[in-house]
Amino acid sequence: MYLELLFLIITGIFFGIITGLTPGIHINLISLLLLSISPLLLSYFSIISLAVFIIAMSITHTFLDSIPSIFLGAPEAATALGVLPGHRYLLKGNGLMALKLTIIGSFGALILSILLFPLILPIIKFIYPIIKDYIGWLLLLVVIFMILRDKFKIWALFIFLLSGIFGLLVFNLNLKNPLFPMLSGLFGVSTLLISLSQNQKIPKQKYSTDIKLEPSKTLKALGSGQFSGFLTSMFPGLGAAQAAVLSMQITPNLGDHGFMVLIGSINTANFTMSLATLYVLNKARNGSVVAISKLMESINLTHILLFLFTSLIAGSAAVFLALKIGKVFANLINKVNYRILIISIITFIVLLTIILTGPLGFFILIISTSIGIIPAIVKTTRTHGMGCLLLPVMIYFLL
Repeated sequence: MYLELLFLIITGIFFGIITGLTPGIHINLISLLLLSISPLLLSYFSIISLAVFIIAMSITHTFLDSIPSIFLGAPEAATALGVLPGHRYLLKGNGLMALKLTIIGSFGALILSILLFPLILPIIKFIYPIIKDYIGWLLLLVVIFMILRDKFKIWALFIFLLSGIFGLLVFNLNLKNPLFPMLSGLFGVSTLLISLSQNQKIPKQKYSTDIKLEPSKTLKALGSGQFSGFLTSMFPGLGAAQAAVLSMQITPNLGDHGFMVLIGSINTANFTMSLATLYVLNKARNGSVVAISKLMESINLTHILLFLFTSLIAGSAAVFLALKIGKVFANLINKVNYRILIISIITFIVLLTIILTGPLGFFILIISTSIGIIPAIVKTTRTHGMGCLLLPVMIYFLL
């Protein structure tokens, strides 16, 4: 039994590397595929071993998904807001530093989640019935605050509404994986095109860099990420991207270092807290946890302890793996002409969009890229582009 668990933890880590490094291939997809073939797999493995595989894969994914965001500008929901600051680090030769900051965020969130787990359980049980009907109003207040604090309020409102209406239309198209073309255009391809137009070059990346972290900002970032993970784990429709926007309003002025720590922490905290929600409320808030809940009829405290132990093993391995793989990316990216690299990445995202979502997804990519360029032109924050996710969720909760 122990050897079987160890084998599936290692296998889960391997698949987490693949999903983390490959834009458009998410852990939810692998988890649901595993669920569909579980009758066959259960002939060879126990149910708890398959659940452990999903845990190891999911945790590893949250550590490595910042690599394509920072080095390739190809985000998913949890890392979309990190593309621009991550790209700034890259253009200063500090791509590896940006990755280290997200790893600090991920591992810090994992440790903090495990330590706080006994406290979180009664809090979820007590708070969920009280605030479940007010999340839409909370999001509305956050959006109003975001717009009012912007120097260019009219443009901020315009970009939020434009991206929000676009998001509503995209989600009503019944398109598989709609987030990939939408977020890649809004935050990935648009950033790359702007860099291309400015004739920027990627300098040689620094490998041994001392990171000066302010303890107060780091703790704020981790605490804010934990709070966001707590919210996303409880409320359906509230994802990591919305959590990132909430966190930025709760703890502003983190600086680029603190922000990258925050981006790294959110996804890991979100997944770990989802295990608490599954145990207390018997509700699954993401695809991986849904697969676990479908595999197992009931979750007891022994299962939760095993899941947390698995998370710690996978997370510890993922720190080492992310740093090693990040160095490979940093080394390779220096050897390629920047203009050719940007064109190649955009081509890769376009091809991947067509493969995953077809011609309609390509059309969405073009429109979202056009919207994503507007904030850079009018000099307002790109956070308002998250209206593509915030407005549909607000409508979901309020109507």
